[in-house]
Amino acid sequence: MELVFATNNPHKLTEIRQLLKERFVVKSLADIGYFEEIPEDYHSLEENASQKAWTIYNRYGIDCFADDTGLEVEALGGEPGVFSARYAGPGNNADDNIAKLLSRLAEIKNRKARFRTVISLVAEGKEWLFEGIVEGTILTEKWGNNGFGYDPVFCPAGFTSSFAEMDLDTKNKISHRGRAFEKLVSYLMTRR
Repeated sequence: MELVFATNNPHKLTEIRQLLKERFVVKSLADIGYFEEIPEDYHSLEENASQKAWTIYNRYGIDCFADDTGLEVEALGGEPGVFSARYAGPGNNADDNIAKLLSRLAEIKNRKARFRTVISLVAEGKEWLFEGIVEGTILTEKWGNNGFGYDPVFCPAGFTSSFAEMDLDTKNKISHRGRAFEKLVSYLMTRR
């Protein structure tokens, strides 16, 4: 089965291809000739994932899926949430986002957080949503060099290392994205 993953993030594409292994052929946006930014005009993960998947499906008529992920920090009222990738503002990068987050939490003891991923699958003109959540805490400094985004400062519950210290197989087994994609794969297997 072939699916398009509606993302421009090469790190996400690598993680998903690793997770899905031989079960599915996952094409990138570049594989289908789409090189524009996909709009994310909404204020919820569900709406943004849906918008991205429908954008590709409506343009190409190809079954596809898209995700939106947010880091939700309890003491910050769920920030950065849907704005995780743009937390430090336009033109900034992951290091800038992490610096802003650590600065906002500098005097706060409650460092509980969770990563949440929502996947929208659009196939044959219908949509399904799948969610994955992993609870954890925000570290006071970066640990590790793997992963991307907030991985160096997120320690999942029950572990003593950050996502950025884990190999991809370990991370995929416990991550928000891994959990959401396992639900997606389980559903896709019933459609075969």
